[in-house]
Amino acid sequence: MVRDIEEIKKELSELEEFMASPTFWDDKVTAQETIRKITSLKDQIAGVSKYDKGNAVLSIMSGAGGDDAEDFSSMLLRMYLKYFEKKNWKVNLIHENKNDVGGYRNVSIEITGKSVYGTLKNESGVHRLVRISPFNANAKRHTSFSLVEIVPEFTKNDGVIEIPPEDIRFEFSKSGGPGGQNVNKRETAVRVVHIPTNLAVHVTTERSQEQNKEKALEILRGKLFKKQEEDREKEKAGLSVSKTTEIEWGSQIRSYVLHPYKQVKDHRTGIEVHDTDKILEDGELDEFIEAEKNL
Repeated sequence: MVRDIEEIKKELSELEEFMASPTFWDDKVTAQETIRKITSLKDQIAGVSKYDKGNAVLSIMSGAGGDDAEDFSSMLLRMYLKYFEKKNWKVNLIHENKNDVGGYRNVSIEITGKSVYGTLKNESGVHRLVRISPFNANAKRHTSFSLVEIVPEFTKNDGVIEIPPEDIRFEFSKSGGPGGQNVNKRETAVRVVHIPTNLAVHVTTERSQEQNKEKALEILRGKLFKKQEEDREKEKAGLSVSKTTEIEWGSQIRSYVLHPYKQVKDHRTGIEVHDTDKILEDGELDEFIEAEKNL
């Protein structure tokens, strides 16, 4: 759970008392680590989200729409990858579940660079696509939904989110996909479920089960942090708090319309762009992202 502010103040007071002791600099490594911790705690008390400056994990999950929705998820992934390329951010695949026609049921990637989470965090939400379906023989207009989730990357010993062991369930399976002769022979893939909220993380791309397990826990901490921040904002606004976001009509934050007209519209900021290729093919998202920062 996210730590209480009084608990953070208490730890800060204890560390500052230790810093004032005459033996503080006897162990330089411990002293420097203590100073870093004091700075971090002060930032938390001041409300500075240090995670804004760090890395993030992006997940895309297909909702209503079958093959169309899964194809839309692949379109969103390509869009974001183009944007990350422009920002010179590095990308690492964490997990993917593809269908037979190149779409994604779900996919998760790690993005490394300067201020990744702070830049992307407002991209979280349901995205909607309206187009003539390439999977429908009658060429009918189809609406698809995908959920984009951005969570901050947590380190193993961060200490901000603590999960009791009894609240976690691990599931192990064989990793799929390319990777040489050893793939599918050992159960290295890990799915971790947070039992109280049913939040789940699937990691398949690390070399060992232990590495996948550790990465899954890091991402789960990020998911819990994100959920608690969102729940806090909803409670402030007097809104009800639900366990999950429904990936369907009425909950979308942005619509991508390719038929009968072309337009990408963000429903929170009102920003509209009519050059849909600029957004979906070239990843030109700055106009949306800058507007979102002022929400």
